[in-house]
Amino acid sequence: MTKIAVLVSGSGSNLQALIDANLSGKIVGVLSNRPNAYALRRAQQANIATSVIEHKTFPSREAFDAAMHQQLQAWDVDLVILAGFMRILTPTFVEAWEGKMLNIHPSLLPAYKGMHTHQRVLNTGDRLHGCTVHFVTAELDAGQSLAQGVLTVPRFDDAEQLADRVHVLEHLVYPQVVEWICSGQLNYVSPQQVDFRGKPLLKPIQFCQL
Repeated sequence: MTKIAVLVSGSGSNLQALIDANLSGKIVGVLSNRPNAYALRRAQQANIATSVIEHKTFPSREAFDAAMHQQLQAWDVDLVILAGFMRILTPTFVEAWEGKMLNIHPSLLPAYKGMHTHQRVLNTGDRLHGCTVHFVTAELDAGQSLAQGVLTVPRFDDAEQLADRVHVLEHLVYPQVVEWICSGQLNYVSPQQVDFRGKPLLKPIQFCQL
């Protein structure tokens, strides 16, 4: 059984979606850099172990990431899920979990890496928007994309409304990708190759709500 740890900083809606998905893997721990993150309460209500490692108490990013790495090893984790974890990870940490760490980004990567994606989409006038699940690499939002939730941008949405629509897609797509990994259907081969059901994944699998 795949042992999963989820890294969180905020409310934990994606964590809740993973809990509710009844994955074939097991979430063995939820780690937060913020002691007041509501995601911790979600984990506790689901009888999942929690750990708070406050980044402010460490002299460097490297020391903070080393403490997180130690906790993940203590949980004997196979897969790390970033779910609203608001810290940039060091290359050393990312390399230690190469092929074993996922993130979800609120855009159709490679478009709109970084922050404020919803407003940037509205400013540009793009017709399509969504979210992308990808493996984490040292380069921000640059790991291989595995799946995307795609929607048509409503004409009169503001950034907050668009963000809410994308969250709905995130809660659909993220648990599905995690389950594919837990069930052995999706396998990391190298930074340049991921296999899906025995064949190289040449482009992200799309879930469309157009």
